[in-house]
Amino acid sequence: MAGKEGSKYYDIFLDYSIFLKYKNDEVPVLTPEHFNLLLQIEELGSISSSAKELGISYRKAWELIKQAEERLGFSLVFKHRGGRSGGMTELTDDGRRLAASYRQLRLEFNESVKRVVKDFFSHINV
Repeated sequence: MAGKEGSKYYDIFLDYSIFLKYKNDEVPVLTPEHFNLLLQIEELGSISSSAKELGISYRKAWELIKQAEERLGFSLVFKHRGGRSGGMTELTDDGRRLAASYRQLRLEFNESVKRVVKDFFSHINV
């Protein structure tokens, strides 16, 4: 919350997104949706389960993965074909590093933004 109950900014929150893009290119390479999908795949080991968890279709999840891999120029996932126990999807080493780095970046951003936003709202809630 952005102030004490009853203040004019009480129900206003600051939100932000982290995108990766190439210099001089407005098209994002990776969006929060890409990152969240990678984090879910890492946790669940399945594109299908990850898509369901994120409320997107399996096809959309694969499109996001392929799009990111094409833009980055390297693989993010490795798919094991099904069998008796079904298939699974793992992040590649690059995918794991990217997911872990994003998780840490998001943590640090959240801590910094919380501090800055608290200060911002303390100045306007007079």
